[in-house]
Amino acid sequence: MSDEVEPGFLRVRLDLSYDGKEFSGWAKQAGGRRTVQGEIEDALRTVTRSSRTYELTVAGRTDAGVHARGQVAHVDLPVELWAEHREKLLKRLAGRLDRDVRIWRVTEAPAGFNARFSAIWRRYAYRVTDAPGGVDPLLRGHVLWHDWPLDVAAMNEAAGRLTGEHDFAAYCKKREGATTIRTLQRFSWERDATGIVTATVRADAFCHNMVRSLVGALLFVGDGHRPVEWPAQVLAAGVRDSAVHVVRPHGLTLEEVGYPADELLAARNREARNKRSLPGSAGGVDSCC
Repeated sequence: MSDEVEPGFLRVRLDLSYDGKEFSGWAKQAGGRRTVQGEIEDALRTVTRSSRTYELTVAGRTDAGVHARGQVAHVDLPVELWAEHREKLLKRLAGRLDRDVRIWRVTEAPAGFNARFSAIWRRYAYRVTDAPGGVDPLLRGHVLWHDWPLDVAAMNEAAGRLTGEHDFAAYCKKREGATTIRTLQRFSWERDATGIVTATVRADAFCHNMVRSLVGALLFVGDGHRPVEWPAQVLAAGVRDSAVHVVRPHGLTLEEVGYPADELLAARNREARNKRSLPGSAGGVDSCC
């Protein structure tokens, strides 16, 4: 699949963040639902006084209610439009967008850059507290309350058994034509001085509901309802397990997206589009998110 920028256009990278509470996810939807993509594309069209909408491509397509601190997107704009608006585009977007979505940087992207396919990892954080009194009211939109004491050491032991390249079908909502094979590079838990327990989950890509399903399984380990071996047993079974609870979205934040050096962007872009399979299994079309 070609990713060549059309003649007369150039690719622009956007670094942004948003509070997902009032959004129906990243991607545009029918029916007038408010989405991050829709808001930014509308704002971009307005501030550049364009007659058409320029579509964004994003590194990680977050679900309804999920937040982002380090999201990355790109958009292809006509060279003349970019030249006219580049100096004031950031400030004009800030004046147009609602306060729950901010674009922090707008730059001309290097050759070969694709916000989705050039990424080599995405890092999410999920925040939860087991405090008997519940969540700090000032943090309630970003922290889940779990009404059982959590054993972080047990959660880390269980999480360590899930890292590496696996078929995560047991923890994903299957999408037609997309593989569920992913490389989970890091999965760890840490309790801070305030009692908030944060899961750091980093992978080359994620399939639908993967992070929230993994977190749900590990919470069952942490509160003693399941043994440390259970999440890995579910993974090995390779099918969705009704016992795996998909936790609520508000505790989840996309923290950061990683990219290779500029000279490696195009190669990564091509690699990420290839069919992917585990040894001895049939492949499927990859779907980075």
